[in-house]
Amino acid sequence: MKISNTPNTSSAITGFILLGFPCPREAQILLFVLFSAVYLLTLMGNGSIICAVRWDQRLHTPMYILLANFSFLEMWYVTSTVPNMLANFLSDNKLISFSGCLLQFYFFFSLGSTESFFLAIMAFDRYLAICQPLLYPTLMTGRLCTNLVISCWVLGFLWFLIPVIIISQMSFCGSRIIDHFLCDPGPLLALTCEKAPVMELVFSTLSPIPLIILFLFIMGSYALVIKAVLKVPSAAGQRKAFSTCGSHLTVVSLFYGSVVVMYGSPASEHGPRMQVTVTLFYSVVTPLLNPIIYSLRNKDMKKALKKFLRL
Repeated sequence: MKISNTPNTSSAITGFILLGFPCPREAQILLFVLFSAVYLLTLMGNGSIICAVRWDQRLHTPMYILLANFSFLEMWYVTSTVPNMLANFLSDNKLISFSGCLLQFYFFFSLGSTESFFLAIMAFDRYLAICQPLLYPTLMTGRLCTNLVISCWVLGFLWFLIPVIIISQMSFCGSRIIDHFLCDPGPLLALTCEKAPVMELVFSTLSPIPLIILFLFIMGSYALVIKAVLKVPSAAGQRKAFSTCGSHLTVVSLFYGSVVVMYGSPASEHGPRMQVTVTLFYSVVTPLLNPIIYSLRNKDMKKALKKFLRL
C-alpha cells in the first residue's frame, strides 16, 4: 500500500484509506465472514421486531410503535458502517472517497444522535405509563407518538449538519490513512493541513450536549418511575412495572456506557485500537443485542415473534 505524503487539498484528494483491522489476508477473510453473519443477524432480528409489531394488533401501542421505529433506526445505523467495512476486508487499497467519507460521517453520527433522542422518548413513554397510568391513554395519543417519532429523526439529522458542511470546506495534507474502520472526527481532523481549534471545539461541544441532556432526562424519568413503583403495595405489581423498564435500561446502559468511554474522556487516554474496539461495540454489537434484550423478558413480544415466525 503506497501512500503519498505530499500535501493534498480536499478538492484534489481522491479519498482516504480506512485502516480498519490490519491483519493477514486469511484473518481478513475470517473477519469478513464473522461481520457478514453479525450484519445479517442484526437485520433479521430488528426486522422481525418491526414485522411483529406491524402484524400483531396487540402491539399497536405507543411503547411498541416506538420500539419498531427504534429497530428500524438500528438497521440503518449498522448499515452506515458495516457494508463498507465488509468491502474493505476484501479490498487491497481500502479506499473511501472524500464524499463517501463525509456521507458516512454524517449518517453515522446523525443516526447515533437520533438513537439518543429515541431512547429519551421511550423513557418518557414508560414514565407516563407507570407514573400517570390513568392519564396515559389521553396523553400518549397516536398523534403525539407520531410527532415524537418525527421530531427524533429531524433533530437527529439536523444536529451534525453544520459540522459536516464545515469539514467539507477543509483541506487535508500528508498521509491519507485513517486508523479506524469509519470516518471518525478525531482521526479525520488530525489529517487537516492546519490545526482547527474552532472545529475541534465545535465537535467537543456538539457531541456531548445532546448526550448529556438526554441522558439526564432519561435518568430523571426513571428516578420518578422507581419512586412510583416503590409505592406499589404488592411485590408482583413492582416486578411487573420493573420488567417493562428493565430491557430499556439495559439498552441505555450499553449505548451510553460505551459512548461515554469513547467520547467522555480525553483522546489521549485511549489509543486508536481502543477507539476502534469501543466504536465497534456500540455501533455493531449493540444493534445485534437489542432485539434479544427487548424480546427476552417481554411476553407480548415473544408471542408476537412466534406468531410471525410461524407465518
